[in-house]
Amino acid sequence: MSSFRKAVEARDPEAMAATLAENVVFRSPVAFKPYPGKAITAAILRGVLRVFEDFRYVRELTGGEGRDHALVFEARIGDVRVEGCDFLHLDETGLIDEFTVMVRPLSAAQALSEAMAAQFEQIQREAIN
Repeated sequence: MSSFRKAVEARDPEAMAATLAENVVFRSPVAFKPYPGKAITAAILRGVLRVFEDFRYVRELTGGEGRDHALVFEARIGDVRVEGCDFLHLDETGLIDEFTVMVRPLSAAQALSEAMAAQFEQIQREAIN
């Protein structure tokens, strides 16, 4: 898990994408519909890099024989403080095949929803290219 965490902390979108399986499924904290595939997941993560400020992981939990991870984070969107968790599952090759994000409080989820909605056209273009 250290490769994904290091990539995020370095704000390196290519290194982040390299940790994703082709069949990864991303579950957003603000959209019910899951997003299947590496291209859209990598594009969403690039959008998140543009939206979150002062992002940092504060705790890491591991279970499931080392294939399940929870990375607790703190960030900001403008003046709104965000607390959240990335829940990751690794496939048999060590790549992320399930990526679920949860955030709190409600004001943070609303700010994230608005900020990502403003990014979504660019995210869709990036996923196609």
